[in-house]
Amino acid sequence: MTRNAELAVTTNFSFLRGASHPAEMVAAAEELGLSALAITDRNSFAGIVRAYDEWKKRKAVQLIIGVRLVTTDGFETLAYPADREAYARLCRLLSAGKLKASHKEHTECHLTFEDILAAAEGQVFIALPPEDLDEALGPTFTRRLARLAEAAPGSSYLAAVHGYRGDEPRRLGSIDALARSAGTPLVAINDVHYHTPERRPLADVVTCIREGCTIHEAGLRLAANAERHLKPPAEMARLFAAFPDAIARTVEIANACQFDLGKLENEYPDEPVPPNKTAQQHLEDLTWRGARDRYPRETPDKVATQLREELALIAELDYARYFLTVHDVVRYARGEGILCQGRGSAANSAVCYCLGITEINPATSNLLFARFISSERKEPPDIDVDFEHERREEVIQYIYSRYGREYAAICATVIHYRSRRAIREVGKAMGLTPDVTAALAKTVWGSHADGLPDKHIREAGFDPENPQIRQSILLARALIGFPRHLSQHVGGFILTRRRLDETVPIANAAMQERTYIEWDKDDIDTLGLMKVDVLALGMLSTLRRGLDLLRTHYERPLTLATIPADGTADAEKVYDMLGHADSVGVFQVESRAQMSMLPRLKPREFYDLVIEVAIVRPGPIQGNMVHPYLKRRDEDAERIVYPSPAPQHGDKDELKNVLKRTRGVPLFQEQAMQIAITAARFTPDEADGLRRAMATFRHNGNVHVYRKQFVERMTARGYDPEFVERCFGQIEGFGEYGFPESHAASFALLVYASAWIKCHYPDVFCAAILNSQPMGFYQPAQLVIDAQKHGVEVRAADVNFSHWDCTLEPAATGPHRFAVRLGFREIEGSSEDEMQALVAARGNGYGSIERLAGAPGVSHAAIERLAAADAFRSLGLDRRAALWAARRLMTIGVNSHPQHPSPPVGEVRRGGTPNVAVGLPPTPNPTPQGGGGR
Repeated sequence: MTRNAELAVTTNFSFLRGASHPAEMVAAAEELGLSALAITDRNSFAGIVRAYDEWKKRKAVQLIIGVRLVTTDGFETLAYPADREAYARLCRLLSAGKLKASHKEHTECHLTFEDILAAAEGQVFIALPPEDLDEALGPTFTRRLARLAEAAPGSSYLAAVHGYRGDEPRRLGSIDALARSAGTPLVAINDVHYHTPERRPLADVVTCIREGCTIHEAGLRLAANAERHLKPPAEMARLFAAFPDAIARTVEIANACQFDLGKLENEYPDEPVPPNKTAQQHLEDLTWRGARDRYPRETPDKVATQLREELALIAELDYARYFLTVHDVVRYARGEGILCQGRGSAANSAVCYCLGITEINPATSNLLFARFISSERKEPPDIDVDFEHERREEVIQYIYSRYGREYAAICATVIHYRSRRAIREVGKAMGLTPDVTAALAKTVWGSHADGLPDKHIREAGFDPENPQIRQSILLARALIGFPRHLSQHVGGFILTRRRLDETVPIANAAMQERTYIEWDKDDIDTLGLMKVDVLALGMLSTLRRGLDLLRTHYERPLTLATIPADGTADAEKVYDMLGHADSVGVFQVESRAQMSMLPRLKPREFYDLVIEVAIVRPGPIQGNMVHPYLKRRDEDAERIVYPSPAPQHGDKDELKNVLKRTRGVPLFQEQAMQIAITAARFTPDEADGLRRAMATFRHNGNVHVYRKQFVERMTARGYDPEFVERCFGQIEGFGEYGFPESHAASFALLVYASAWIKCHYPDVFCAAILNSQPMGFYQPAQLVIDAQKHGVEVRAADVNFSHWDCTLEPAATGPHRFAVRLGFREIEGSSEDEMQALVAARGNGYGSIERLAGAPGVSHAAIERLAAADAFRSLGLDRRAALWAARRLMTIGVNSHPQHPSPPVGEVRRGGTPNVAVGLPPTPNPTPQGGGGR
């Protein structure tokens, strides 16, 4: 029986080159009976983890780690690391090439032939000859082939690809002769780009997309035939019957390449600890010290027990250094005055609470630590920390500077084709006119819709059976889900003790001062690497500003943890306000859907806010869980009947503990998972697969593959079929977007904090949220109107009293001590640098527009913009008069600071109102009682 290994496989992670997923390649190789398969994407390891994940489920075919190295002058060779150190050298080679590319060229990799030779130790090379035989036999390639053989003696080979040409025997003979003369034995490959020949049309289309041409213009840029697919060993032996050794060498090379990704150990970096202390001991010291700070009188027994259990598990799994890292990042942020809070499954942890990472008090919550860390799952913890959105970059740069860019980088996000982009790009490649592709793209509803139904095509006025449209639609459907390119994750950092660029290639991101790795969070999970999420949240910026204003103007030095909570008169007023859906600007409950839910839910305690955050999500809605919960909410808890199996299939109360807190109705991810384990008898592997499927929001969600076993097993055990279908509908909803309880609890804290400030200090809330824009659902004008409805006096921006930010001034009227003075940031198109220059030169105030025009750093365009915003009232000038005065300045040559050119302000209409868009709501402009204060 012939044995063969395919050593040249290009997947769709060689973006816009391959036409099959890595998992499809692995599955097809097993079906065809190949001995081994090498994934060799172009200058990238981006797809190898996907192949590895599929290989772990099968293991019938040896998976070889490889890469196709392509230099800037066109030399190509396949490279396979024989061991971990060779893999490290290959990663550093690719990292160096990617980091040579500028941030604008961040998708490129600039390699030279000399770079490849420098990393040759431990590599197996298969050089790819140019397609043109004369060029392959020319001096340039033959010289490089000889040098490659010198750099990797005994490990350098020359590839032979059967091209199905009329002169193929002669061409292969010439390549073989070259191989013999250079000392690089011939190896048979098929240069695979798709797993089955049916994908050839899609391969042609992605080529056209990459080249920016139509299928009719592509010409020789397309492959000559559909033979670049995986072939069975017998077929490869037939094609290379004259060169049997070339087939045998594929297996020899496979046997020499025993490195796999399972050998990438999770080498988390060491953290500085006091002398004679281990990381675990230091973590325990910090934890118990934090417990004393959190509970000054005495640590509750429940919390102390939980801390001991968590610390023991952390020690068993050797995660202490990870917790110390997150603690250090949070410590840095707090030291810089940056508000932050952990969320997600970390909120289940008492250790995280005592370290100051999260704010969910374990003494008053019943969250499950096992969802965060479990010895059975053996998965690294994943702590998400939100920071103020305007200052998160400071934290990111701190991490880079503390660990070094060779040891820290952000993980990637894979941008996939969705319906609209797929039909636009495929249609263009197939020669459809722009108006046709635009019309077809408009039939897709939602940015994440997957699929192009015939019904929608007919509604757009096209015949789905038209051959050209039909083929374009079929190809677009095949392209949906393909990776388009890599981008950086929103903030997931990977840190390692060993150089990170020896584990995975690092590249420049499009954003300056950012670098990212080639693997996304799913890849990281597959390999068990630890990730620290440094995320941004606009509401934290609002809350920090609000707390600062409370301290400076109301002399209330509060923190998120000390805001009056449940059981106080303050809390009653907050819940009354929310019960009336008075939640404009309040975190997470400001949407129309949330506003309609608030009067029905009538929150009266903190856990009601947890429910409110979680219930208006696709999971509970698709599972039809909302109305049953609202109906049961006010029922006597003792009268609630919980779903149960038939008596012969187990305890009738097996779901009571799972669903008790939500009145027998599953609302959270954890509950859906626990139902699958308890009621549907999912195995640990099945449950873990379901958890991962629910976590891939709007990605390649595969929740549906678990429907059969979930429904059949629960129904067979006697559960009500209607309840079973509702449960799985909820799980499918979580595949779109849903909250775990711990996540909802963390967000509920911010809901309450923002609602408390809005309820008791609406002037502070108005100024803080305006200074944090853009964020949320509402424009500044809507936020100002809402503040005015709450009795807040709002004063318009003025050149003599405003700062860049909105500020508080003593109020002249109304129930509140302070009025809100709008800042220059609310004037559309204004420059912060110019407005800061205006404020710096203001002194005791501007007496005339001419004096303001003489302020250094303030351009004429800025003055016109201020005039259009009616910001000269303190000078006795209304909008019309100020505009004429501003324009007169140019005539008399007063202003000489045009360093900030900008579009001209609109012309004055006949009625005297300027045609200019400014970000100011209509507000009265009374003469202020003195200067503005911060």
